Amino acid sequence: MLIYVLFVVGFVLLIKGADMLVTGATAIAKKYQVSDMVVGLTIVSIGTSLPELIVNILSSMEGKPDLAIGNVFGSNVANLLLILGITAIICPLPIKRNTILTEIPFSLIATLLVGFLANAKLFDNYSQLYISRSDGYILIFFFILFLAYIYNIAKTNKDEVIPEENTSELTTGKALIFILLGIIGLFLGGKWVVDGAVSIATAVGLSESFIGLTVVAIGTSLPELVTSATAAYRRNIDIAVGNVIGSNIFNLLWILGISAIIHPLPFNVLSNYDIVMMIFASTLLILTMPIGQRNTIGRISGIIFLFVYIGYILFLIQRG
Repeated sequence: MLIYVLFVVGFVLLIKGADMLVTGATAIAKKYQVSDMVVGLTIVSIGTSLPELIVNILSSMEGKPDLAIGNVFGSNVANLLLILGITAIICPLPIKRNTILTEIPFSLIATLLVGFLANAKLFDNYSQLYISRSDGYILIFFFILFLAYIYNIAKTNKDEVIPEENTSELTTGKALIFILLGIIGLFLGGKWVVDGAVSIATAVGLSESFIGLTVVAIGTSLPELVTSATAAYRRNIDIAVGNVIGSNIFNLLWILGISAIIHPLPFNVLSNYDIVMMIFASTLLILTMPIGQRNTIGRISGIIFLFVYIGYILFLIQRG
């Protein structure tokens, strides 16, 4: 019984921990005049992706690859359809040119790369597919390339950022305390969620992959949802969008890469359906921008995203 209580408490810690981490990190970033898009793509997305990171590290160490892979794939689909859908309904999201031409395509390339690496063994007639340690290092390499791109745009756009006074009530010391408490909350929350999810999967008879794609994926995506929805409500669109796109890239390249390095991840061929869904969601994101105002994810698009996500969940229930 205790493990189920801790499962619920774990989700609370994930949300609160991510909130404290993002608040502290954003306060420090603002002091150094970093643009909102860069903050969204890096500090905020890293902070909101920490639940996925903690869950995946623990899953890999405990030999639960289906939970690790399902968490990343499920979180990315939730980010693109559920979170962007709800965020766009709250406030239409104008998308900048750089995001359309570079960041969204980079996220799509990361998805295709993971799909290729996971299925590469098919060409060698291997009976077991897996994401190996060498694949993990390849993913980390591409993650470093993404960081180099972020550094370049941060350096290029720094002169365009107008310093703001009183951007945060937090002092540097308080911000660092928020970051530390946030990390502790994410670690404990991540462990309790993994333990509880596995217990639920065993008790109900559902697969770890299904639990990872649904309950854990949505749970670890709640920080992204809260952050992006709050940013949209405050009309801080760059942080809202940058958080989602950055989180997806971190999930695929950094988190999945680290997970594979810790322990090679056996890959179920059924997971290719989830890779196809990620590709479809990214494509849908690009295709719906011309609807209504140009280069904007509008409320109609947001509703479409939500209906597609509901259809995806129903498909998982039928499959799982």
